[in-house]
Amino acid sequence: MNLNQITVPSADLTISVPFYQKLGLKLIVKALPHYARFVCPDGNATFSLHQTEKLPTGEGIYVYFECENLDEKVAGLRRAGVEFDEPPTDKSWLWREARLKDPDGNRIILYYGGENRLNPPWRLQE
Repeated sequence: MNLNQITVPSADLTISVPFYQKLGLKLIVKALPHYARFVCPDGNATFSLHQTEKLPTGEGIYVYFECENLDEKVAGLRRAGVEFDEPPTDKSWLWREARLKDPDGNRIILYYGGENRLNPPWRLQE
């Protein structure tokens, strides 16, 4: 089994689609106003948006996109006008993360985990 696709809600795809394109995702399905699908620039994972009348409340949704050159990516996005809630920061779980929200309030984390993504020092032994 492999995670291939995640779909998040959006109140207005005409605003959300350009946001995700600015992040670097490639739009491959455009069925506005109800649905849009992107492919990630690295690998084959897809990410989609679906229109909803009511967005999640509380903590909501967290979506992580791994970027090998995180600091460069964030600097380029800032120059393009993307606002971050947290700049690239080293975390205690051995990842480097930058945090922002999409137009619908979904939490987006751009990160680099490297070897620690799958093999942190505290990984369970098989």
